[in-house]
Amino acid sequence: ASERAGSEFGLHIASYAIQDDAFNRTRFAIICLPQTLAAPQATGNDCVSLIVSVANRPGAVHDLLVPLKKHGVSMTRFESRPARSGQWEYYFYIDLQGHPSQPHVAAALEELRGLCAFYKVLGTYPVSE
Repeated sequence: ASERAGSEFGLHIASYAIQDDAFNRTRFAIICLPQTLAAPQATGNDCVSLIVSVANRPGAVHDLLVPLKKHGVSMTRFESRPARSGQWEYYFYIDLQGHPSQPHVAAALEELRGLCAFYKVLGTYPVSE
């Protein structure tokens, strides 16, 4: 976390450079209810993290990608993890470039929501350099 981000949320940095490898990219998150701390405003270099799942059918993952392409939203992370609810069911962890206040990101998220059996935005945050 950058010093700017820490002061923006009324936090302080406990320790710098805690990684064991200079090339590590570790993210830390502030988790709280929206009524406690509102999502950060767009900075121009933001990320949206979400978890989704879709029905197990041919082309389902492809269909998840279509709204992103259609609205010009870049995906920076896409990971699948097995769901504990059944065989061949997966949760997809996705990071998108942008902020939900941007019209093209909002449109992509809304369209994506309609395709998902499960949809949860984990948060929006500025990306540190």
